[in-house]
Amino acid sequence: MSDDLLARATAVAARAYAPYSNYLVGAAMRARDGRIYEGVNVENAAYPLGICAERTAIAYAVVDGCRPGDLVEIAITASPCGGCRQWLHEFRLERVTFPKPDGEVVSYAPDELLPESWDLPA
Repeated sequence: MSDDLLARATAVAARAYAPYSNYLVGAAMRARDGRIYEGVNVENAAYPLGICAERTAIAYAVVDGCRPGDLVEIAITASPCGGCRQWLHEFRLERVTFPKPDGEVVSYAPDELLPESWDLPA
């Protein structure tokens, strides 16, 4: 994974909308054709209605015409939640990179982060 994605995720996190938690999260994702998609978390007073940075980036890519298999790697400024892990699996990203709380940067395949994930029937 290129360090540029984590740097972009860190930079874009400053634009997150998190007035309730003040926990700013950024994501930067690369498509197979080289396009980069960024996302941030966007909170809402009705907490379940907020959206995570990873899902924002994936939704942006879908609007731009990407489908499962078109996205290669993502860097996130925090460990992805369980729901986002399913999104990352379903869109068949190859690598997910994020810093652990101690600062160590780790990289996993989505299946390593969410074993026994849901798949569409064949």
